[in-house]
Amino acid sequence: MNPLCCIAPVSVERDRGNPAQRQLGFESAVKNVNFGSKPSFSTQASSVGTDLDGLSANANANHEVEDVVVEPRDSKVYCGNGGGSGGVSGILYKWVNYGKGWRARWFVLEDGVLSYYKIHGPDKIAMSPSREKGVKVIGEESLSYVKKANWSSKLGSYAKQWKPFGEIHLKVSSIRASKSDDKRLSIFTGTKTLHLRCLSREDRAAWIEALITSKDQFPRVLTSNDFAPSDDIVVSTEKLRLRLLQEGTSDVVIKDCESIMLYELSELKNQLKSLQLKHIILLDRLRQLETEKIELETTVVDETKERKSFCVEGNRRLSDFYSVMSEGSASDSDADNDSRDGSHSISGCLRDVEIKPIEYPYIKRRDSLPEPKEKEKPVGLWSIIKDNIGKDLSGVCLPVYFNEPLSSLQKCFEDLEYSYLVDGALEWESRSAFAVSGYASTEGRQCKPFNPLLGETYEADYPDKGLRFFSEKVSHHPMVVACHCEGRGWKFWADSNLKGTFWGRSIQLDPVGALTLQFEDGETFQWSKVTTSIYNIILGKIYCDHYGTMRIKGSGNYSCKLKFKEQSIIDRNPHQVHGFVQDNRTGENVAMLVGKWDEAMYYVLGDPTTKPKGYDPMTEAVLLWERDKSVTKTRYNLTPFAISLNELTPGLMEKLPPTDSRLRPDQRHLENGEYELANSEKLRLEQLQRQARKLQERGWQPRWFSKDKEDGSYRYVGGYWEARERGNWEGIPDVFCHDTESPPCVIEE
Repeated sequence: MNPLCCIAPVSVERDRGNPAQRQLGFESAVKNVNFGSKPSFSTQASSVGTDLDGLSANANANHEVEDVVVEPRDSKVYCGNGGGSGGVSGILYKWVNYGKGWRARWFVLEDGVLSYYKIHGPDKIAMSPSREKGVKVIGEESLSYVKKANWSSKLGSYAKQWKPFGEIHLKVSSIRASKSDDKRLSIFTGTKTLHLRCLSREDRAAWIEALITSKDQFPRVLTSNDFAPSDDIVVSTEKLRLRLLQEGTSDVVIKDCESIMLYELSELKNQLKSLQLKHIILLDRLRQLETEKIELETTVVDETKERKSFCVEGNRRLSDFYSVMSEGSASDSDADNDSRDGSHSISGCLRDVEIKPIEYPYIKRRDSLPEPKEKEKPVGLWSIIKDNIGKDLSGVCLPVYFNEPLSSLQKCFEDLEYSYLVDGALEWESRSAFAVSGYASTEGRQCKPFNPLLGETYEADYPDKGLRFFSEKVSHHPMVVACHCEGRGWKFWADSNLKGTFWGRSIQLDPVGALTLQFEDGETFQWSKVTTSIYNIILGKIYCDHYGTMRIKGSGNYSCKLKFKEQSIIDRNPHQVHGFVQDNRTGENVAMLVGKWDEAMYYVLGDPTTKPKGYDPMTEAVLLWERDKSVTKTRYNLTPFAISLNELTPGLMEKLPPTDSRLRPDQRHLENGEYELANSEKLRLEQLQRQARKLQERGWQPRWFSKDKEDGSYRYVGGYWEARERGNWEGIPDVFCHDTESPPCVIEE
């Protein structure tokens, strides 16, 4: 058998030849295993005193078996007299595909082979007790299923023929326990991964021990003997000699022929040995690379397990979200039909596997801003902007008191705070939650970021998050900021332009531009942000709200539509977001998303709006993302992540170009609480920035981004991190003019 072909279809002829082998057997005793200590599959567990032999005898007379009554405990393993030799069985939840999610299957572990069967529908398994051998049944749900099963034949006769939907040969597979979910495990076969979920951590421990024990009974050591032929190959030339003699060939010619033939066979044998050796080496290397690939892809699971509750059943009832369930319409059928061997299943859930810890350079980041050196002076906002009602605010100059110590370039990076949602994720729900999570940091933020200078840049290198981010102001009028980020298996880029309008009591910000997320397999997603408004500018408590429709378009078979509900004056449940993931091929809604942009997002498989009245979908909701609610006690209400964005960590300043936002003097003075210096520097830089429009009109071009001629978007051209590595910033202007008050020297192209 090819070691990479481990999940194999089952031969029908084998089933016909011995149908008794495909029936589940249960022997005479039901036993418990105490999970207070390490789970064990030994037969030394104490019996609960239930005799199935008597039940079997009674069943022979009545053609059925009565229920076995067992007192429930925390977790049980029910086994027969067969001990370890009879195999293990029970219900596990298998990840089928995106539309079906987790489905219950009956798994049987026997002779180093793990098989699984359906337990619902016309193809469900048919069970009968076997007198030849017993099996261990793991889990209370499994025992309940066995007791409720209707056995269709008399004891001792064969039941309905049935065969597994798939088999996994453990001797060429690896078993891994999820580190983020104590109820999940994965079996990696070399070509695909089987994701499984138990109902309890005790059940998972029992299954893992059974799988490892069974695997150890069938060890497979890859050696040259697996493929090499016997060295004792004897080549006889007697028949050739006799035939040549019959043809009248001389002995000299015959000996020459023998010599040539033996020489050629020797060469072929040497070549065969060389190819077999290469085969062995390549197989070993393939297994090593596959293991390393799985470990690298799932590093994020270990790093974010404290915050990520993905693929965990959420039983939290959110009554304040229930009002949005009635909105939306579509139909969705929840048929229980999945393709055999999961051939149509998306590799779905993150591969939660045990990994080796990866050491990153330790960078201690601050958790608070410096104490202000001066006391703030109150400023009347109305006196400044009363003459700008109905105008674009991008050209309005405001005092530094209305700013927060971050630039718009750094604010772009805040959208990636929860980047773990797309690290290796193949689920649409996580990608949609990522698009929503970028708004979480705006709650309670009342100050505007600094408007970057033309040519100003910002970099962020977070190896612990697997992120490298870079942004640049690429246009002054209109003001456009472009960014590019590389993560674990994905790239993100965007160019944004906020058109702000003042309406007297509020400021409306309409985003222009698209955000793009592309995975390493080429699948691409694109969306635009919704409208943002800031209310009570003059009187009352200032607050912001996001509203509108966000459409996430993918290059594959699915799309997503999210509605951000606008907050009303009497709304007691603001910041709601709800929507659906839609199959573009059928137009059906395959999942519902619901939550709040400042709290959390959940998803429910299927379309709950088509369910009967009284159905509460939040009982089946799964938590996708939850906001980190840590907020510093400052007037800016910055998150811990935002506080680290403008920090100059040790050794960083020597690597930065002179255009980085961290080196902007007015922003640094504001962070330090030096308000007078910040104001004077801001005025100086704004005077210099007035030259930017003239430079742009003369053909100025951004250094690290180029404009696409087709769609007008800006794309990263590369070279920044390479220049940073060399420390070569030749030709990069000092846009902040630290040493002179003359306009910055900008390279014209």
